[in-house]
Amino acid sequence: MLTISESRLSPRHTIALVMAGGRGKRLMDLTDYYSKPGLDFGGKYRIIDFTLSNCVNSGFRRIMVLTQYNSHRLLEHLQFGWTFLPGKLNEYVHVLPAQQSFDKNAWYSGTADAVYQNLSNIQSAQPKNVLILAGDHIYRMDYKIFLRDHLENQADMTIACLEVPRDAARGFGIAHVDAEDRIVSFVEKPEDPPAIPGKPDRAFASMGIYMFNAEFLYKALIEDAADPNSGHDFGKDIIPRMVGQARVFAHRFERSCIPNEGHPEPYWRDVGSVDSYWEANMDLTSVLPALNLYDEAWPITTHQEQLPPAKFVHAGEMRNGVALSSLVSGACVISGAHVHHSLLSSRVFVHSHARLDGAMVLPNCDIGRHARLRRCIVARDCRIPEGLVVGEDPEEDSRRFYRTPGGVTLISQRMLSQLEP
Repeated sequence: MLTISESRLSPRHTIALVMAGGRGKRLMDLTDYYSKPGLDFGGKYRIIDFTLSNCVNSGFRRIMVLTQYNSHRLLEHLQFGWTFLPGKLNEYVHVLPAQQSFDKNAWYSGTADAVYQNLSNIQSAQPKNVLILAGDHIYRMDYKIFLRDHLENQADMTIACLEVPRDAARGFGIAHVDAEDRIVSFVEKPEDPPAIPGKPDRAFASMGIYMFNAEFLYKALIEDAADPNSGHDFGKDIIPRMVGQARVFAHRFERSCIPNEGHPEPYWRDVGSVDSYWEANMDLTSVLPALNLYDEAWPITTHQEQLPPAKFVHAGEMRNGVALSSLVSGACVISGAHVHHSLLSSRVFVHSHARLDGAMVLPNCDIGRHARLRRCIVARDCRIPEGLVVGEDPEEDSRRFYRTPGGVTLISQRMLSQLEP
């Protein structure tokens, strides 16, 4: 590897682009009014906060966020929570919504097209490197180490890769590498994923995180935009074409991930389905979760509303306000109810004799008396009627709500409104 000067390693030479336009169709009603990056996570955060916090904690503080689908509430969150970077030091989070332009009257047609449509904005910042990030994954990563690998390899492009079992790799873009981790081929969702050298049962899955030399990226995007047969996507079009023409390397995520105490495996989650979204949130209620939100050395920043503390009221023989193995956010009231192994976002009121077990409740919900909710997600702004039972009869749950293959029930106010009176 090449020995490089510390000045070239400075994150100030890099622009970070966060792709935050995804709808997340598999999340059903949860994304009716919110884009996937703007969804709630962990009681008080939004999914995009993890990528943005990685940028700030790594020193990459020139950030552009590309938005498209249902962007209003995401833009509100960015405005309230991510305007603290000092512009006088040329640090910022700029939002670049999809918009009509002089030469193109269309939405972004792919990830590469989204970057291409903002090429003039990127070039005006005069970066030496461009870091492209997905805004809809949960992970903690030091991008400085990623940049060091990219520069030491004298790479034109570097792809962050996660080791996955080969039999679980068919849903990813897979990098086939040589002994030096140079990518020799790249295939999207292959039936027979190529193995990592020396690890016949493992494969390198792309995390949707890319580092480019800026001039190389500009040239690749211009060529791709001129190709009428291209889908204008990094994974399907740009990367497979570049592998044979340029120096493209894999970066091992294990090198740059921020470790979590008691969990040696690198933590990265694509919470793109109702099951995976519920599982990642429920894990936070365990004694030693796989994701450490309490690490002061790598804080996750968000917009923190000014809310009163959570309150637990009533203590009697038949009515106790109790929460065990649970996360309870600000302005929640547990009034004579029992909450176990659950996650309550802000402004959730749980009325007397209700029982929650394995419930993820998003903000501004009201859980009626004697309701029993098990293994479910309650979407924002729901009013759970008195005595509603969910999670005990799979057939009844499927008739009234959306029940996943993993047995998680999604409840939204739209579904509740359709229940028989």
